[in-house]
Amino acid sequence: MHSTVVRAQNVFGFFTTVAFAVAALIAFSDILAPRTPSSNVIVKDVQVVKGRPHYYSSKKEEYAVIRFSLTADLSSLFNWNTKQLFVYVSASWPNATSTELVNEAVIWDTIITNPSADHLQNIGPAAMKKLVRSAKGKSVDPSRGKLDLKNQKAKYQITAPTGKVAQTNDVVLNLHYNVQPWVGILTWTPRIEFGRWKKIKGGVSKKFKFPALKVKKAEEKKA
Repeated sequence: MHSTVVRAQNVFGFFTTVAFAVAALIAFSDILAPRTPSSNVIVKDVQVVKGRPHYYSSKKEEYAVIRFSLTADLSSLFNWNTKQLFVYVSASWPNATSTELVNEAVIWDTIITNPSADHLQNIGPAAMKKLVRSAKGKSVDPSRGKLDLKNQKAKYQITAPTGKVAQTNDVVLNLHYNVQPWVGILTWTPRIEFGRWKKIKGGVSKKFKFPALKVKKAEEKKA
């Protein structure tokens, strides 16, 4: 006869084996779900000014402020195993010292949750009630993956270690995403197509240039 401890260990071992097998099947099922994201990014306005880009900055430096418009359909990234989607826009430009390196800075980001993960949102009570009400009765809400931003101001300014960004050429904006599942691995914006997972269609703006440093009117009068 087995003791109570041995029986408990057997039951727990069987439970963990079944749980692991079910989790593996759920994670694998993600591969079968098609992903066909698309996006269009348009630069609306670019300015380069000199000042303290952050409240904790110790000195003044040049930084770029961008406004852009973004339309994106990321609804195909939402399925039964999607917990939340991290979406961000970055600005990238060639590195001055190496052709193999690229400078990149995130200028805007957001987190989109599935209804089953709304409780993880760090928002106020009123906004939370509105969010829950919009997804009542839904466990998956693909419509949340559709973005339409008009003349959006960047959340974060662009700086460089040298302290100078004015008149930088060949700058582009890129849309990226990170799918965070309930079970499985994190997946980032794919560089290649894999099965039913397609690369994002569009998602890159036309090349533009950081303009010359914007001089304040007071400084212009002194000159």
